[in-house]
Amino acid sequence: MPSVSIEQSRAFVEKFSLPPTGDGPLAGLRFAVKDLIDVAGHPTGCGNPTWLATHPPAVVSAVCVEQLLAAGARCEGKTVTDELALSLLGENHFYGTPLNPAAPQRVPGGSSSGSASAVACGLVDFALGTDSGGSVRVPASNCGIWGWRPTHGLVSVAGVMPLAPTYDTVGLVARSADVLERAASVLLASELRPAVAPATIHIIIEAFDLADEEVRQALQPGIARLQAVFDAKVRETSLSELCGDAEAADLSTWLDAYRFLMGVEAWSCFAAWMAAARPTLGPLAAASFEFVKSIDRTRAGETIGRRERYGRQLRQSLGPRDLLCLPSAPAIAPLKGTIGANRDSDYYWRTLSLTAIAGVGRLPQVSMPLATVQSAPIGLSLVAAPGEDMFLLELAKEIDSDIK
Repeated sequence: MPSVSIEQSRAFVEKFSLPPTGDGPLAGLRFAVKDLIDVAGHPTGCGNPTWLATHPPAVVSAVCVEQLLAAGARCEGKTVTDELALSLLGENHFYGTPLNPAAPQRVPGGSSSGSASAVACGLVDFALGTDSGGSVRVPASNCGIWGWRPTHGLVSVAGVMPLAPTYDTVGLVARSADVLERAASVLLASELRPAVAPATIHIIIEAFDLADEEVRQALQPGIARLQAVFDAKVRETSLSELCGDAEAADLSTWLDAYRFLMGVEAWSCFAAWMAAARPTLGPLAAASFEFVKSIDRTRAGETIGRRERYGRQLRQSLGPRDLLCLPSAPAIAPLKGTIGANRDSDYYWRTLSLTAIAGVGRLPQVSMPLATVQSAPIGLSLVAAPGEDMFLLELAKEIDSDIK
């Protein structure tokens, strides 16, 4: 994996070094913190200069930061985020685009753009990110690193800017599955244990159908590797079968549940600040707020009901050793500057349709750097039953070991 300078990476908004506060399983490792997450004594800018100017430096660190420091890791600074976490691209109007060293002409992905860049550039061993709609999983896929979104509610979000609370999670990106698992075990307060073979790996038909043909072909060896490593039952499965509902096969229903409720919750979180601060916004954030302000909030009850029905059906269909398998993204990272503020682009709606599956289900997901297309990385993802994060991360480490 390439190693470049801090200046070349453009990954950090503030570079500093905080020593660990204790000793433990992360001793000797370095980490970075997405600039949506508080670090005591430092401002949290959330990718927007007005937010930075209207909020004082953090008095205490977010719980997740304190956990990592107490486990022996050293914090190396705050990383660039997409403005107010409202993009999947990684292009910030005010702070620039962090380098994707695996594909320098392409975006790193967002909104945990700087965290993914810092890891992929070899500047830290792992980094904290947030993931509401794919903001850890997509950058991990784009930059060719490992990424984990936890089961919703298992990792503390205290000290983290809220975006859409019923989707918000704190996740990780790392240079190896081993480091990913070790850091995640600290956040989950769980012990490492030997990997247990999965029972069934469901290849989600609709997810692969949504992806580019070249992505589907590139990920086939990764699927074959899963079968070879785990000798598990690998089968193609429709979401309609898992949910017992024919409409579940239409990924636009999953997208609508995510996109609508994310918008409703985001406007509830930001409206008062927007009215009081009258912030200067970049084009991407401005377009996002125009969308969320236009949402018919009277649909909230109906949409929440559909989300809960699908999520419940999906969770009930997964045994503790069952997995879903899908592309981490439907396409490789877009070229820089090609999508801009077009939130209705093909790339956006297809990507969010894939990431919404774990979001609606509140399920843990790991993106694994198992393929390339046109010399750019693309991730293969595994999704596990709720609370089975360590099982999932142990399997990821087994796959990583097999690759090496």
